[in-house]
Amino acid sequence: MVDPAATSMTDGLGRRIDYLRISVTDRCDLRCRYCMAERMQFLPRNQVLTLEEIALLADLFIARGVRRIRLTGGEPLVRRDIIELIRRIGRHLDAGLQELTLTTNGTRLADHAEALHDAGVRRINVSLDSLQADRFAHVTRGGDLTAVLHGLDVARAAGLAVKINMVALKDINADEILPMLRWCDSQGFDLTLIETMPLGETGEDRTDHYLPLSHVAQEIDAHHALTPIAARTGGPARYHAVEGLGVRLGLITPLTRNFCADCNRMRMTCEGKIYMCLGHDDHVDFKAALRSGGLAAVEPLVDRALRRKPAAHDFRIGAGAPTAAVQRHMSVTGG
Repeated sequence: MVDPAATSMTDGLGRRIDYLRISVTDRCDLRCRYCMAERMQFLPRNQVLTLEEIALLADLFIARGVRRIRLTGGEPLVRRDIIELIRRIGRHLDAGLQELTLTTNGTRLADHAEALHDAGVRRINVSLDSLQADRFAHVTRGGDLTAVLHGLDVARAAGLAVKINMVALKDINADEILPMLRWCDSQGFDLTLIETMPLGETGEDRTDHYLPLSHVAQEIDAHHALTPIAARTGGPARYHAVEGLGVRLGLITPLTRNFCADCNRMRMTCEGKIYMCLGHDDHVDFKAALRSGGLAAVEPLVDRALRRKPAAHDFRIGAGAPTAAVQRHMSVTGG
């Protein structure tokens, strides 16, 4: 007999959708050059879902068959009472939900790492594009590297597994990729490299700093042979073992190697909008339905979203390509 939950989150192309990324806020305490404009207009607070509403929608998706949830932003740890939301969702662990994770910039990690672990989080992604204080401040438009490194120390002591996310940027941090890989090995962290994505206007031309990861992988391979491995963490990264190092290297290649054929993800914004694809504007809005008719009114919208999930994104960069594939910033949809 077929388990109904096994087919209740299948999209129109037959892909099993079991991973939900929830942006709990569009606000962030950094302004990374590849992600945001220097002067951002954030949503008024009355347009943002309450933590209770986010928890109710998470309940619905878990009941429908979502097995992994990642909380993102913006910076999720700037949201007041975020730990209470994590505890609420974390109650589903081992009762439908297999994993609850978080992506953070690390600036507030020292204050929250132990509470994250206590609430059920066992693994986090931390965005870190440079280990040089002045360069880190340049990329983030003023960020304090010391605070992030301290947060990483506290996270490791709290028992959280850490994966560093590094956006590869030509003429900015390309010379740090190999040192970052070796540093991650020394710290007991994994590393995922990411190609810059054309999302939202940032005031800068991403083409100037676009670095194909196919080139980066060749350079790493010249020092440490890379061997593809079958490990997956639910997202788009493809992982490699690194000769001579214990670190696992992930590559996220939206531009050089499309990963959409086996996409298993949807994204929910802090406004309650479900985006079926990071690279498309099409979405389904849950907020009005939830507030007027409760979860019963949202249920058919889940099916609508599944039917409308596209086959692939259309990210392009360089001559003839728009400066942004979509106008919303990454912080709106959630990384």
